Amino acid sequence: MRSSRARLVTILSALVAVVALLSGCGLVSSSGTFREASLPGGDQPLDGADLVVTSKSFTEGILLGKITATYLAAAGANITDMTGAPGSASSRQAQLSGDADILWEYTGTGWVNYHNQTETISDPQELWQRVHDIEKAEHNLEWLPPANFNNTYAFGASTPTAERLQVKTLSDVAALPVAERTFCVDDEFFSRADGFLPMLETYGIPYNTPNGVPANQVTRMDAGVVYTSTANSDPCNFGMVYTTDGRIKNLNLVVLDDDKKFFLPYSGSAVVRGEIIERYPQIADLLGPVSERLTDDLMQELNGRVDIDGEDPSDVAYDWLKSEGLIE
Repeated sequence: MRSSRARLVTILSALVAVVALLSGCGLVSSSGTFREASLPGGDQPLDGADLVVTSKSFTEGILLGKITATYLAAAGANITDMTGAPGSASSRQAQLSGDADILWEYTGTGWVNYHNQTETISDPQELWQRVHDIEKAEHNLEWLPPANFNNTYAFGASTPTAERLQVKTLSDVAALPVAERTFCVDDEFFSRADGFLPMLETYGIPYNTPNGVPANQVTRMDAGVVYTSTANSDPCNFGMVYTTDGRIKNLNLVVLDDDKKFFLPYSGSAVVRGEIIERYPQIADLLGPVSERLTDDLMQELNGRVDIDGEDPSDVAYDWLKSEGLIE
C-alpha cells in the first residue's frame, strides 16, 4: 500500500513539473518546492511525520499549499510537496484516495460542488460546520477551523465611479438610475444557479427588464478582462470580482458590500485526512495561528505579489511566515 502511494506521488510530481513548465504569469510555482526553515527555538513537534501537501493549481491555492508545506516542514515533518496539482479534481481525488494528506479547500466549494447542496447559508461559521460534519461522516476528512478570509464572488467598481455614484453596497447599485446599472461578468458567473441572474432578482433589479438591468447593459467577457474593464469604467460601472484577488488592490477597485448576503461564503479551510489528524493532532495546533492571520486584505497582497509582481509562491510563503515570526 505504501509503495503504491509512493508511485502515485511520483507520477503526480511529474505532472506538477510539466504544468509548471507550461504555465505562465506566475500562476504555478516554477520550482515545485518550498523553502527550508525552522520554528523559533528549534522545536520540532512533527519530527518523524511523513506528510503529502497538495493544492489546486491557481495562485491562491498554491500559496496556501506553500505556506503549509514550509511551516509543517519547519516543525519537523518530512514533506512531499504536491502543490499545484493540475486541475482541482486531481488534488481532491488524491486526498480522497489517501495519496495526499493536506489540502486547502473552500467551504462554498465543499457545499455546492462536492455535496450538491442548494441551500444558501450566509453565516460563514455555520456553513463551515455543516461542511465539516458532512465531510467527516462521508470521507473521514477533518476540515480545520476556517481562516479569516472569504474568497467569494463580489462586485467591484473603480474608486472614481464609486465616489461619483456614491455606492458602497449592492443595494446602493439597485437604487441607481437604470442607465448607471452596467455590469461586466464572465460566462460562467452569468449562467450559474448561484450567480448573476438570481443575484439581480435578490436585489430587485431583474435582468432584461426596463426598470431592472437591460440586456444591452451587461457585457460578458473573459474573467481576467473584467478587472481592467471595471477599473476603466468601460464598458461597465460594476464588474464581477473574487474578493481575495490581487488585482483589486493593484487596480484600486472598491468592493461593494453584499448587504443582502446573497453570495455563499467561500472561507478557506485546511483539510486533513482523518487518520493523519488522529496520528498528528499537532497539525491543528500549528495551522490554527496561520489561519487566524489570513485575511482578505492579506490574501489580496500575497496573490498580487505572485500574479502582478511575478514572485515565486515559495518565496512569498516563506517571507510571510518569517515576517509573522512563525519561522526563522
